[in-house]
Amino acid sequence: MRKTATQVKFNAKLLRPAEEPKGTWSFVCLPKDASAKLPTRSMVSVEGTFNGVEFWTTLLPDGDGGHWMKVAKPLSTKANVKPGDTVTLEIAPMAKEPEPEVPQDLKTAITAAGAKAQETWKAITPKARRDWIFWIVSGKKAETRAKRISVALDKLGKGDRRPCCFDRSGMYDNSLSCPVAADD
Repeated sequence: MRKTATQVKFNAKLLRPAEEPKGTWSFVCLPKDASAKLPTRSMVSVEGTFNGVEFWTTLLPDGDGGHWMKVAKPLSTKANVKPGDTVTLEIAPMAKEPEPEVPQDLKTAITAAGAKAQETWKAITPKARRDWIFWIVSGKKAETRAKRISVALDKLGKGDRRPCCFDRSGMYDNSLSCPVAADD
């Protein structure tokens, strides 16, 4: 990790979401003072170390001016931690927004879409692609997700570069907010 002026180091408890099966994934709520050192209360991509293991991710807004981080199972395994453990993080905002991972259903739909939708998708920034992806996957039901993909392709086909109704700050829509932790 590159040393930067906005480097943030903190300890936090690794939590398990109450709504998910055990072992699927975990999360960390950033302390308020750590979130305050980041450049935005909205989504922010960071790189750093998680208990000494290098990683990068996009922190999500908690809806209350702070951030939380989803921890994929491979990262917690590599860091040798489990929910309930205290972890040490050292993070800094990324200088360049990384290319987001496009879900397979969206990737397939874009490939099958018209030329204008494909052209717009290729022309937008990684941050804009990330916003489209988060808006699509934040739908709880499969039907909602499918409808959002259809709407996205229609809008991209018209040259729209951003989803119209995606709240990247997490202040007005709880689709990005921090999950409720399990009691264990």
